[in-house]
Amino acid sequence: MTVFDPENKKRFLLPVRVYYEDTDAGGVVYYANYLRYAERARSEFLRTILGRGEGHLWQKDDPLFVARRLEADYTAPARLDDLLLVSAEVAHIGGASLTMNQTVTRQGFPLFATKVTLVAVTQAGEVMRLPTLWREKLTAYL
Repeated sequence: MTVFDPENKKRFLLPVRVYYEDTDAGGVVYYANYLRYAERARSEFLRTILGRGEGHLWQKDDPLFVARRLEADYTAPARLDDLLLVSAEVAHIGGASLTMNQTVTRQGFPLFATKVTLVAVTQAGEVMRLPTLWREKLTAYL
């Protein structure tokens, strides 16, 4: 279930359970999996605000987002069976880019934070401007 934070209506929240496959032999979440959790939250955020149904997030002429820059801070480990909350917030909208701030928390305690800049590209990989409708919908969450 995905929701917007009742305290900050522009912050998107995605609950994620830590499974055995997410952890190392000691039951601690492998560092790269935090990036996967963040990716899921960004995708669900875009699916929700762009009004796309399951399996139809991207249309033929829609841009794809590719990561251009990423900053990540790991504060504390998540462990097997933890219930995490992954947030996604729009931080900046450029002509062809989108920057988002994201966190992973457990019971309100911060475990991981990232700032990711995405660039819109065509199906052929060429940089393209964000469509006007996308820009309008994203701006409402800035």
